[in-house]
Amino acid sequence: MSSDLARRGLRAPVNVTWEITLKCNLACRHCLSDAGQTMADELSTDECRRLIRQLAAMKVFQVNIGGGEPFIRDDFLDLLDDAHQNQVVTCVSTNGIRVDDALACHLARLDMLYLQVSLDGATAEVNDAIRGRGTFDRILQAADTLARHGVHFSLNTVLTRLNYPQLEDLRRLAAGYGAELRVSRFRPSGRGKSSKADLGPDTDQLESFAAWLEGHELVRTGDSFFCLTSENRRRKGLDMCGAAKMTCCISPNGNVYPCAFLQEPEFLVGNVRHDDFKTLWDNSPVFNHLRSLRVDTCVTCSRFEQCRGGCPAMAFHTYHDLSMPDPECIAAIRPQMRNPQMKKSA
Repeated sequence: MSSDLARRGLRAPVNVTWEITLKCNLACRHCLSDAGQTMADELSTDECRRLIRQLAAMKVFQVNIGGGEPFIRDDFLDLLDDAHQNQVVTCVSTNGIRVDDALACHLARLDMLYLQVSLDGATAEVNDAIRGRGTFDRILQAADTLARHGVHFSLNTVLTRLNYPQLEDLRRLAAGYGAELRVSRFRPSGRGKSSKADLGPDTDQLESFAAWLEGHELVRTGDSFFCLTSENRRRKGLDMCGAAKMTCCISPNGNVYPCAFLQEPEFLVGNVRHDDFKTLWDNSPVFNHLRSLRVDTCVTCSRFEQCRGGCPAMAFHTYHDLSMPDPECIAAIRPQMRNPQMKKSA
């Protein structure tokens, strides 16, 4: 994406993250939204349908639906059908606990659905330390059920210091179901704020992970791991933060934010109950600020074209300053990459 287009934003987001409920049957230690609470003012079925029609009218290509656990909503399958009837592709993240034969049979009939099943370890010891006792066996049971009914899905793992040593095992586990492994980034939002010190990958693991990714082109990374990846892998996907430029986030009660990891009061754009989504997308001062954000300290870095400052949410949660560089960029972990002359003179 050109810098000029980034400043203007697209006519509509390519995809929207929609946390459709805060209710959850688990209490994962790294949950980005602190799910499991009750939010009394979640959007009703009719309000959800109205939002789907607005997104469809804007030609939003894909809605990434999470929570909480989406399948806890009694109306969720109807809402999925409604999205697909309006030609909106959906990508649903689930913990798998509610997957049974009936649900898998229904999902197998949905051509416009991508499913992600969360698993945070290749063994019960590691996964259950993050997602709760007994969840490893239940998640694998869900994967077995989905595979048996022909539902295509990926296994999604948030990279932590506990599961980093199991990446190869996780990749093989996914392949056993004919699925891809998708590795997501740990961010200190929601419950992740209090668990990052224990669960966040350390700098050696992040550096090794960058090298591991280079050797595994089929492993998907759903977000800003471009701050770690090579030039070769950068060409395969987005090379800059897409918040307010290509994507944004809608919370269970209809609040709109630049991304799922910036659901903080200072980044509240508006609410779809009261505001037209297109108007918010086109005119929000918060979005316009993100579109023009420039991380000056990164401009002279040798990796600037690959990273462009990295993830503003990581900068905010670490420094409370969006204009700071991503603290987990490979150039910060390996300083000689920021200035090639340092390496020559070393």
